[in-house]
Amino acid sequence: MKILIIRLSSIGDIVLTSPVVRCLKQQKPDVSIHYLVKKQFATTIQANPYIDKVHLLDPAASLSQQTPALRAEKFDYIIDLHNNQRTWLLKKALKVPSQSFYKLNIEKWLMTTFKYNRLPNSHIVDRYLKTVANAPFNIVNDGKGLDYFIAPKDEIAITTRFPTIGQQPYIALAIGASLATKKMPNHKLINLCELLAAPIVLLGGGKADIANAEQISNKLAAHQTIVNACGELNLNQSASVAKQAQVVISHDTGMMHIAAAFNQKMVSIWGNTIPEFGMYPYLPKAAAAPQKIMQILGLKCRPCSKLGYKACPKKHFNCMELINENDIADWVNLQFSQQSNPY
Repeated sequence: MKILIIRLSSIGDIVLTSPVVRCLKQQKPDVSIHYLVKKQFATTIQANPYIDKVHLLDPAASLSQQTPALRAEKFDYIIDLHNNQRTWLLKKALKVPSQSFYKLNIEKWLMTTFKYNRLPNSHIVDRYLKTVANAPFNIVNDGKGLDYFIAPKDEIAITTRFPTIGQQPYIALAIGASLATKKMPNHKLINLCELLAAPIVLLGGGKADIANAEQISNKLAAHQTIVNACGELNLNQSASVAKQAQVVISHDTGMMHIAAAFNQKMVSIWGNTIPEFGMYPYLPKAAAAPQKIMQILGLKCRPCSKLGYKACPKKHFNCMELINENDIADWVNLQFSQQSNPY
């Protein structure tokens, strides 16, 4: 059987589909798995050994230009883990049986608009897996968590790339997010870094990340070992840095899910979004690393969006401004002290 899995974007969402890919391949080894993704996100899955072929969707080209190549593959089944208008049109054009992921759009709208919680108490990964739980696949969750594979050329040798850190345990701090209301303001990130008792590597790739990281590293240059890797590494190289860190600090973004795939100790910081949307760090059932979720509970305006905004609609940004950097730093520093004194 040849199947096509569709998840077009974005980084974190694609990583969260990895258990579906792995469970399908391991439990149905005769199945040929193809994966359709937007070409700008191809690096997130190209090294995945469970995928037989990756297809790249060009957002600049029309679907009618791109469907003939997909039709020529003669898929037996489509698993649509994106489920939007574009994927509906693709499925209609390919004319093969399909199963689609339910996105909870109504439930999320009720929560963000009226704060009426009809969200199920389940992670999005478990809901992804439900799309293949019945015939013809009958897949069960293997409990192994997420996967993220890095090509050897993108693995970072920390002692060589960052000689100021050398062999010291360090913190990977992913400062970015897709939208401003999902990330801490820079003044709070600076305060947090001042409280951390270990070397720090700043990770991020956007223009805003690069500018913010420069401000943070300049402010703290004389305070402690801090390496500004923003804009210097590609996504998989950043993933390699996160993989080798003692602790990862991340907002609700793709790097949070990548770190979870490596079963990393992690603090996840939540602003306008909430873990109840079902996208908190998804860990293996066995030997899950310690995690801390930082969020401000009880705000009447939160969550204000399932995705985020360029600025706080209420102007106060209390969901981030009220987060206590000392609580984050105390938890992170404790992980280092426990490593030094295991007994």
